[in-house]
Parts: sequence; C-alpha cells; structure tokens
Amino acid sequence: MTLRTIRRVYSIFFFALFIILLLTADFSRLKGYEVSFFLDIDPLASISAFLTSWTVYQGMLLSLLVIIPTIIFGRFFCSWICPMGILNQWISQLLNKRRAIVDIKINTYRPIFQIKYFFLTIFLVLSALGALQIGLMDPISIITRSFTVSILPLIHFITGWGSHLSARFNGGILISIIFLMILFSNRIYTRFWCRVLCPLGGLLGIMSGLSIFKIYRNKALCTDCNKCLKSCHGGCDPHSELKHNECLLCMNCVEECPEGALHYGIMQPQSVTHAKFDINRRRIIETAIIGGALYPMLRSSISSATVPTPALIRPPGSINEADFLKRCIKCGECMKVCPTNVLSPALLEAGLEGFWTPTLINRIGYCEYNCVLCSTVCPTGAIMHLTVQRKTGKGEFDKNPVRIGTAFYDRGRCLPWAMNTECIVCEEVCPTSPKAITFDIGAIAPNPNIAIPEGTKKVLKQPRVLPEHCIGCGICENKCPVHDRAAIYVTSVGESRSKTNKMILRG
Repeated sequence: MTLRTIRRVYSIFFFALFIILLLTADFSRLKGYEVSFFLDIDPLASISAFLTSWTVYQGMLLSLLVIIPTIIFGRFFCSWICPMGILNQWISQLLNKRRAIVDIKINTYRPIFQIKYFFLTIFLVLSALGALQIGLMDPISIITRSFTVSILPLIHFITGWGSHLSARFNGGILISIIFLMILFSNRIYTRFWCRVLCPLGGLLGIMSGLSIFKIYRNKALCTDCNKCLKSCHGGCDPHSELKHNECLLCMNCVEECPEGALHYGIMQPQSVTHAKFDINRRRIIETAIIGGALYPMLRSSISSATVPTPALIRPPGSINEADFLKRCIKCGECMKVCPTNVLSPALLEAGLEGFWTPTLINRIGYCEYNCVLCSTVCPTGAIMHLTVQRKTGKGEFDKNPVRIGTAFYDRGRCLPWAMNTECIVCEEVCPTSPKAITFDIGAIAPNPNIAIPEGTKKVLKQPRVLPEHCIGCGICENKCPVHDRAAIYVTSVGESRSKTNKMILRG
C-alpha cells in the first residue's frame, strides 16, 4: 500500500470520526471529552489558550500528538486528519473539473499564501495580551461551530432524527454564509482556505520547518514535466525548490512523478535543497504591531467583561466573565450537546470580544435542571466541569446551587397581575425545591371578559419570585404563555460566578 493510499484511508477515517462524534454528542449525549477530541488535539487552540491564561487545560495536552509528529514528519495534519482540510479538498475536486495544464498552473506557489502567517501573528499577539480571538479563524472551531449551527439542523430536518429537528440559533445565517463562502472559495484555488487563510496551517508550516523527514527532488532524474503539480494539495512547488512549510504531505507528487525523481525521507546527495521560508520579516513585525494596536481597541469598547449585560446569561459552570473571554474559543461544543437548544452564539450583546461565545436565549429553550453536558465538553475550561449535585445544590453542596441569573416579572404583561386571568404555568414548571415562585392570593375585581356573578370578586393567584431560591434556569420564561415577550424574564444578575453582579435581596 502506497503512502498516498494510506493518506486517503486516514483522511476518510478521521472525517468519519469527526461526523460520528458530532452525531454521538447529539444522540447519545456522551459525558466526557470524547466529543471534543479534534479541539483537544488542535495545536493552535492549545497554544493560544495557554498564552491567554497561562494554563493548558486538561485534554488539550493531546495537542502534543500533533505537535511532536509535525516536528518529526512535517505538516501531515492538514491532509491526513483536519476535517476542514479534508472537506476543502473534496469540495475542490467536486467543484473543479479542469484540464491537467490548468491544474498545474493553479497548484503553483503564490505569494498570497503568506496571508495565513499574518493572521496567525495577529491572533497570537492578541492571545499573549489577553484577548483570545483565535476561534474566529481556527479551522477546527469553525467547522465544529458551522456543523452545529448549520449542518446538523439540516441533517435532522431532512431525516427527522435528533433534538436539532427544530433547532434555532442566534445569527445562524451569518455562520452558515461564512462556512459556505469558505467551501466555495475552492473555486478560486484548490484548498483556498488552507493555502491562503488558515492560521493553524501557518502554525504547522512553521513547526514543519524543523522536521527530519521531508519530500526531496532528485535533479538528475527530473525531466521538468511538471506532472507533480497536477494533484498537489499545498501548492508547494515540488517541481523546483519545494516550499517545505507549504507541503501538506499528500504524497500525490511522489506517485505522479513518472521518473521517480521525488522521494519522502532524508536528504540525499543529489537532492535539491528546499526554498527558504518565504515570509518578509518586516511585514511580520508590522502585523504584530497591528495586533498589539487592536488589543486596546477591543478593551476600550464596552463589553460584557466591563459592564454586566442583563440579557447575557452564560452556561452553568462558566467562570467569571473576564476569564471566560480569555478561555472561550467560540467552538460551539456546548451548543452542540445542549438538549434544549437554549445555547446560541452571542452577537454584539457581549461586545466584540464575546462575538459567537455561548449565551442562553430562554425563548428558544431553557437550562435543564439536571443537565451538566455543556460543562463536560468545554475544551478550554471556560465552563468548569460540574456534577449534577454541584449544579443543583444537593448533597455536600446543600442549598448552594449554581445560579446563572434571576427571574423577574413584568406585571404589566403577566396575565394574573394585568388581566385578572388565571395562570400558574411559571410556578408549575419551576424545578427548584422549594420553588422559586410563590403566589399572593387575594380577592380582586373580576375580568369583564370572564363570566362570573355580578357583584362578586374573584380569588386569584398572583405569582412572585423568591430570589433566594431562583437559579435562573429560564424554564418559566420559556413556558410563559405570553408568546411575544414573556411576562417573566431572566437576567444575569445574581449569577454565582460574579461577586459584583449582585442585587441587594434584603436590607
């Protein structure tokens, strides 16, 4: 079996594994880090999170399984394992049916391929300064978020399976459009994203410069037929001075060469030396300065880290907001496993730093009382691991549950308060014990729309919230029969993770 065939088998296996983990997270709700495997082995996410928080969180040590082999064997991850790279390659083959001479022209190296190193520099500088924004362009985060918000709901809509059958996500159309643009950019160049924009590819390209084993060309055997360019994944110029940092080790060139002039291994006496790393140091310094300038711009704008945002409710187990923004890579894993679809990507309600971070939208779903799935899949520790006992305040955590907010009534919209109409839905669905919703009971003037004897008064239960028992789960808001804007709503005040976002409950 040739290396090219082995690569094809591995790429199919890892892409299938990625899909299986997506569906496993949705259907069987595995508890653990299995579903975030690809994020755990992502070197860019691991290094960026380390620069921001100076910790390597749990499963992200698995990124060494990519880093160490890359330093030894070269940039294999992009064509062998990365689901985004594999999908881009397949889409490129599907969308483009060119003549061989056009493929040869398309697959030559171009200076535009340097752009990914500039993006990498900006994001690493921001991470080092304390702003983790790598999730905007990290390929594993992008494909996980895109499949969660776009592809899985489509699959479930077509098949009728799974909880995403009626899933709705905040800003889902924007995420879908960006993902489609990435896929259709392959009409411009083969693997346009991987060659031009991907910061993870840039990082692995730099690491591969230290690799021991590389592809070499024997000049004495080479007839300059350029057939090696026909199926090249990386556009790395194997026909001349190979750009080793761009080589994706697809092994196509080795098999396409009719003279056997290309080989993978160590350098031989007749091997042509590789081209130097094609990047302008001055441009890198300028890009680093731009990244440094972006940081105070981000921090000078109002964000959820500086001003508590009432509508921004984080998943249970989330750490304090400032540290949350330093940890969250916007991957969407928590949204993927949420059984009630309450978690959605934030837009500008969290500020620019919080774009696409998870937030609860209670009119879509609610936080299931005994569910801690989102805390088990977070790859960076933005959401701490919780047990059901810890979340609900049972056992050793007696009467100290995790609170993500507090419910309030809009009495002008509440049926019993404003319309003299019976309704006890919010109290019935409240999951806490004792319940966080109780009633004021009294005789009131009747609603003229309700037929009761003239001159009598109606005894009506009017609900109110007991803040000391409320955990902010949002089921009352979700189930409220006032459909447009609920008569009861949850804000982030009183959340356990913050010492300042509190209200005075008693004098």
